[in-house]
Amino acid sequence: MSKSELVVTPVSQCAAAPLMREPLSARSAAELAAAFKALADPARLRVLSAIASRAGGEACVCDVSEGIDLSQPTISHHLKVLREAGLLTSERRASWVYYRVVPDALQRLSAVLAVESGPEVTA
Repeated sequence: MSKSELVVTPVSQCAAAPLMREPLSARSAAELAAAFKALADPARLRVLSAIASRAGGEACVCDVSEGIDLSQPTISHHLKVLREAGLLTSERRASWVYYRVVPDALQRLSAVLAVESGPEVTA
């Protein structure tokens, strides 16, 4: 059989499953990725946990470093990354800066993980 006589069988197209919800937009995916990237560092997870563990989800910068063996400039860097990712807010009160967890941001991360994992996941 020559090349001109080859019979090419068309590849059958797969049947697409119906959408159950709208997939993430490019913008939402980029925003979520930035937040997840900020949380991908163990030190930042500890810093966020140190703040979230305080009454009202708020802590003075002087209290954040308790039990975390990092220099103050390093902790300040991690706080900045978390703040820029929208996971923390800050407020200056006199000579101290207080950091507060943004509950809506954490809820959004939690919700996207729950939705993306499917309906069979139980906590």
